Formats: sequence, C-alpha cells, structure tokens
Amino acid sequence: MAEDYEGMTVAELKVLLREQGLPVSGKKSELIERLSNAQDVESPEPEEVEASEAEETVEEAADEDDFVDDSDDDWDDDWDDEEDEGHVAKQKPVLSEDMKLALALRSEQKKKTPAFKRTEWFRYKRLSRSGWRAPHGMDSKQRRNYKYRSSLVRVGHGKVAAARGLHPSGFREVMVHNTLDLEEIDPETQAARVGKTVGGRKREQIYSRADELGIRVLNRRRDV
Repeated sequence: MAEDYEGMTVAELKVLLREQGLPVSGKKSELIERLSNAQDVESPEPEEVEASEAEETVEEAADEDDFVDDSDDDWDDDWDDEEDEGHVAKQKPVLSEDMKLALALRSEQKKKTPAFKRTEWFRYKRLSRSGWRAPHGMDSKQRRNYKYRSSLVRVGHGKVAAARGLHPSGFREVMVHNTLDLEEIDPETQAARVGKTVGGRKREQIYSRADELGIRVLNRRRDV
C-alpha cells in the first residue's frame, strides 16, 4: 500500500492523515510511514469480538428486564409524526471520490492563501470595500513587491484545477432569472443562483419551481 502513497502529493497525504486523526507534520516519507503503520494495526481477535458482542447482548437483556410498562399513562401517540416544517434539508451534490478529494485539497489551500487587497486600501474606505486591482505605476511599492505592502496575485496561488469554479458545497453554479432557466439545470451536479435584478414575485416563483425539481438555490432569501 506504500507504493500507492508514493504517487500522492504531500497535501493529499495530509488530508488522509487528518481523516484518521493522525499528526500531519514531517517529511513525505514520514507521512507515508505513518499511514502504513495505521493500516497495519491488528484488528481485535475473533474471540474478543464475540466476547464483547455477548456482553452487549447481556446488557441489552438487562435493560429490557428493567423496562417499566407505562402503557396506562397518557401519551400522545402522534408525537413522532410531528415535524419541523420550518427546516428544509439542503440538497447535496453527487460527487466522485476524486472530486471530493479535490474539494478537500482546495479547502486546505485556501487557508494558506493571503488576503489580496488593492493599493492604498488602508487610506480610503471606498478602496477597502472594493476588490483586488493590479497595481500600476513606475514607483508603485506594491508593484515592486516591497515587503511592507500586501501580497500580489500570482499564478502560484491557483487552486486545484479539478475543483475550479465549484461552489464550496460541490455544486456548479448556474445563474437563473426565471423559471424556464431551471429546466436546463441538472439537480445532481448544478445549483441555481438567482440574479440580483430579479424581483420578489418572480423570485418566489423560482423558489417554488426549484423545490418541485429538487434544485438547490444558493442565495435563497429567508423572507421569501
């Protein structure tokens, strides 16, 4: 199994280690050895498993003997049929194992990505609210990469190509402006994002139609 780990990157190995609750520090060879040792841990002997199962059976029998019949009490027979109508489970995408690993790697890389801010963002409030802009000018300290200036956007900050453009949930976003746009969406891999110019009445129609088709709306408003 160590041969399979050799073809993986350090970031991929660290994801596997975190899933198993193991330390992620050290060189690649140490990470591979740590994963191999975790798989070589001997499973409990069959006799021990049978003994533990027998003990659980005895405990369950004891619990049943201690059970008191409260059938004469006033119980509401329909209590388990009541559901919270306000809660709606969010749809989950259908992803392959490779895509799940790519999303996990992208999430780990994003934690190390610096916050990109445009030149002089600290001087004017309107600049601090705006997004990244490439610095220009012959004497620009940020363009010349002075250490006391904020980081520059570079090719090396790119994320995993397989997960590029995906929503953190794993869906691929599709912009919709009416109910007809929902007909072209695949509920298993795509999710809808309602345009900001869509009015309240049409937005409510989009929500109801999306619920019928089983499509997740990423920017759903609670008041609609």
